[in-house]
Amino acid sequence: MAFKIVRNDITKIAADAIVNTANPLPGYGSGTDAAVYEAAGKEKLLAERAKIGEIKVGEAKYTPAFGLNAKYIIHTVGPVWQGGNAGEKEAIENCYKNCLSLAEELGCESIAFPLISTGNYGFPKEDALKILISVFSEYLTDHETEITLAVFDGESFAVSGKIFAGIDAYIDEHYVSEKLEEEYSPAEEKSHLNESRYFRERSFVAGEKQRFSLGSRPVFAAKTRAKESACMDDMQIVFEEAEEPAGELPDDSLQAPVPVKKERSLDEVMNQVGETWQQSLFRLIDEKGFSDTEVYKRANVDRKLFSKIRSNEAYQPKKSTAIAFALAMHLNLDETKDFLARAGYALSPGSRADLIVEYFIDNGEYDLFKINIALFDHDQPLLGA
Repeated sequence: MAFKIVRNDITKIAADAIVNTANPLPGYGSGTDAAVYEAAGKEKLLAERAKIGEIKVGEAKYTPAFGLNAKYIIHTVGPVWQGGNAGEKEAIENCYKNCLSLAEELGCESIAFPLISTGNYGFPKEDALKILISVFSEYLTDHETEITLAVFDGESFAVSGKIFAGIDAYIDEHYVSEKLEEEYSPAEEKSHLNESRYFRERSFVAGEKQRFSLGSRPVFAAKTRAKESACMDDMQIVFEEAEEPAGELPDDSLQAPVPVKKERSLDEVMNQVGETWQQSLFRLIDEKGFSDTEVYKRANVDRKLFSKIRSNEAYQPKKSTAIAFALAMHLNLDETKDFLARAGYALSPGSRADLIVEYFIDNGEYDLFKINIALFDHDQPLLGA
């Protein structure tokens, strides 16, 4: 998986490189910086950091990782937020780019980032995330590096209301599981109201006998007294077998069509099986004019898994993987539903995760990193392999 978000202390993550939000001069302060020094071993790390000297804003330098589950600590100095007009956005973009470039020079295959400068330095989280998404998306187009964004707690990440205006309203409008309970509870009362409405619409008058003729076929006879609704007191409905006058043909308007069922063998049924999900995937890639590489990278899937999918026509993906490929190919909502159905899946109006995906597709937004951040912020599983 190329990009993932985890709710964890960055010092607990296993990666080739761990990014630390450092002070410009040797020493450590609070927040992520202090946590990294504590976990790595303060004295050893501080001695190595002193060899580097001053680090300018936006730069990236490295030291050994010592006690961390990593090979290197990449130290970068983020900007202090001054309102957004002092080059802060360019500086934080340089932080991410230079860390990735240095990790590549060191031969790292994985790297873990915190949200740089969003703590004591006051950089707005929503702005930091937009920059991060842009940098990571561009970088992963040409690289196989696994990037992890570490978020320490849910409260520090609750920003989707500002970044993705409309998601919560979309969920509220379309989420049905709670509405179903509201709609059909109390079920008994609604059942009586619906029954009353049905009989009134069919113009069943109290005490009147209704005759139904289905040609020469008998109809079941029953006698029902409705007691539940005041407007139906003493209503008597009688269904009787129609007595057809001699020599008269049945009224065609009352004839019930009898469907003719064609018997088919199992072999005939099996011969009508359509495309598999895998076949549909590669057909759509060609039809949309994309390359395999850009699709699997946009789907947040590594090359090994994609090769496995290509070699197996009967490959059965996880739902999250199938959705990720649909987004990577920029399928519209109808195309997405058909594509998922070939793997046995559907977008459910009772799933918040599915509604978030629908929201982005409806708005023509297919950036998987941005969608995963929205899913993470709503405590939903991420997309990809």
